[in-house]
Amino acid sequence: MTTTAATTGDLSPTAPARTREVPRGPVWMWRDTWTEATRHLPAVPRNPDLLIFATIQPIMFVLLFNYVFGGAIDVPGYDSYTQYLMPGVFAQTVLFGSAFTGIGVAEDMQKGIIDRLRSLPMYQPSVLVGRTVSDLCRNIFTFVVMFIVGYIVGFRIGGTVAAALGATFLLLFFSYAFSWVQAFIGLSVKSVEAANSAGFIWMFPLTFVSSAFVSTASMPSALQTFADWNPFTKLTNAARALYTGTNPGADLWYAIGWAVGITIVFSFLASRKYSRTSK
Repeated sequence: MTTTAATTGDLSPTAPARTREVPRGPVWMWRDTWTEATRHLPAVPRNPDLLIFATIQPIMFVLLFNYVFGGAIDVPGYDSYTQYLMPGVFAQTVLFGSAFTGIGVAEDMQKGIIDRLRSLPMYQPSVLVGRTVSDLCRNIFTFVVMFIVGYIVGFRIGGTVAAALGATFLLLFFSYAFSWVQAFIGLSVKSVEAANSAGFIWMFPLTFVSSAFVSTASMPSALQTFADWNPFTKLTNAARALYTGTNPGADLWYAIGWAVGITIVFSFLASRKYSRTSK
């Protein structure tokens, strides 16, 4: 007695293979995003030198500006230069920390990990969202270290705890916004070295031509105009006011508006670049 294969149904030799559908909906989005974030976070303890070098640079800025230039810089309205300086260093630290997003994305591109992730049945935007979230967590650690250093050199919170927390959330929100800028850069360049250069070169004028280290009133008129409208100046002024207990005024809303706008624009650009990029 012989058996014959069924000619109908899923057991048919000629039936097409069942394909797995791409996950949809917010539940899968958050699940895949968390999976991607936790893919990067365990690498941080295994690579402690990355965190060490990420914190050494802002500590050097604190020591150099506070103890070398602090005696020669007088900022009206502040008891000490340290009170004026530290919010600017906090802002610079979290902004520079966003550069690791671009470097990480470029490294994944170079190693072919992005191509592999693009072939998986997963919520594709979670690849970039997970990366930015994991780098935000790393930035939180760096910020805590810098806050401790600031307290050691004499920085104190002059306002309420709620206002200080608001300043901290604003700084981290800005960091997250610029992580999307760095993600776009990482997807646009051809190597990790290029991502490192392209990610940092524009941040130096952005942070130094601002109110982070000196008052913009001391700058030439043309440079002062740029510095006053610099989004980094708005962030620094708002954070400084919240930390010291003064009214941030319109700077707070300008800073929030910049952060929201940068996040929307560059998350769109980075997502579109990611969907069109192949190695």
